[in-house]
Amino acid sequence: MKRAAGIFAILLLTLTVGGLPAYSQNTKKQEAKREKLQREIAILDGQIKANATKSANALNQLALIRKKVDSRKELVAESDREISEFATSIQAKERQIAVAQARLDTLSDYYDRLVRGAYKNRNAKVWYMYIIASDNLGQAFRRYGYLRDLSKQMSIQAVKIRAAQDTLKRQTEELAAMKKQAEALRGQRVAEMSKLQSEESASQNLVNQLKKDKKKYQQDIAKKQKEVEALNREIERLVRKEMEAKKKSEDKSSGKSSTSSASSKPVDYTLAKQFEANKGKLPWPAEGPVVDHFGQHNHPVYTNLKLPFNNGVTIALQKGTAVKAVFDGEVRQIVVMPGYNKCVLVQHGNYFSFYCKLGSVNVKSGDKVKTGQKIGTVDTIGDETQLHFQIWSGRTPQNPEAWLRP
Repeated sequence: MKRAAGIFAILLLTLTVGGLPAYSQNTKKQEAKREKLQREIAILDGQIKANATKSANALNQLALIRKKVDSRKELVAESDREISEFATSIQAKERQIAVAQARLDTLSDYYDRLVRGAYKNRNAKVWYMYIIASDNLGQAFRRYGYLRDLSKQMSIQAVKIRAAQDTLKRQTEELAAMKKQAEALRGQRVAEMSKLQSEESASQNLVNQLKKDKKKYQQDIAKKQKEVEALNREIERLVRKEMEAKKKSEDKSSGKSSTSSASSKPVDYTLAKQFEANKGKLPWPAEGPVVDHFGQHNHPVYTNLKLPFNNGVTIALQKGTAVKAVFDGEVRQIVVMPGYNKCVLVQHGNYFSFYCKLGSVNVKSGDKVKTGQKIGTVDTIGDETQLHFQIWSGRTPQNPEAWLRP
């Protein structure tokens, strides 16, 4: 009875351990994240190499290298998480193997006892004497049943042993595969760490270069600041113009005013609500790493110097990348700005999205666009292939990263 209870406990443990999450449960998600980081690093690497011989915008070069360092660190952290998960899975698999081995040992021990019993009772006379020596009729029937079923039990037990052996072999092979993958991942991590150290060194060298010629780089910053301020003023003007035109149109429709632009239409508040409902879920206008974030930032080297306020985000892209609308809307303006080339303003009710640094444009003013529709193609300006993107709510600039998918 105790042996039966032991076998039951082993079977229960086997089922319990077998229910543990498989080590590959999150593999696809991890691989997707790893591939995304590697694509970002490739984009940044291409732009860094294109700028390697240029000194006109060392600040941008520093931003690219630092973003690459951040992406590399995230890639190393992802490797650390995967290695940790492999270690946990390997331990679980080793426990499964121990349970499977214990079950096989128990089955083998029971089979050996069956074989010994069959050997002792191989003579028909012995079987006969064993039955007639019973104390009573009930015992005689039980002994007869035992001898009759002995051969059948041996066959059943042999099948169980083969199944247990197959399970043990399969789990041992899975363990070997996991250890091999974990070892390969550790090798990748070592390589990533080596690249990370090299990139951090390049970042520091560029910082030292910027410090040597402060006057020159301050002039670069002043030029950039003028371009940013000009862009911000133009966007504010365009948004203000659209909002005022819409207000006049609405006032006219309600009888408050008799003046209105012929092209003006009332604000599509239904579309605005739909846009607002998709906050945090909007698709990115193009896939690439953000190298300049929304808001006010200090210079990375001259830390007491504030950089121009960024009303949007700057996304590093590969040459020729298509830029797409983030939501349904209407193209309201296409303008050309110094340092930003072609810019497209799309209205979504009382929300606006703005796409800058385009080389070619596939839409015209008044066009209706759908989510994901191509707006144009990113331009390469001074060896920088980057999209500048903004979102406005009425006359207030928004942080695009709060609106776009994580």
